[in-house]
Amino acid sequence: MLKIVPDPPHSPETCHTLEELLIQTAEYLVCALSIANQSTLFTFNTPAHPLNLATLHEIEAARGLVEMALGKLQIRH
Repeated sequence: MLKIVPDPPHSPETCHTLEELLIQTAEYLVCALSIANQSTLFTFNTPAHPLNLATLHEIEAARGLVEMALGKLQIRH
């Protein structure tokens, strides 16, 4: 049987472990990265372009830190 309606997104209140919180944070960062990528494309050759590139860089750095933390948690288990 196919599910027509997807599962609702998890809210921070339903996360019970540090690993779940980090996974949800990583998912939010992926969404933010997609939005920042689109914004960068739309602002090419404008004064806002360098700010968008900096935003992309910061989101990628934060995502890398979350991925590293998840890796350390998985090694402990």
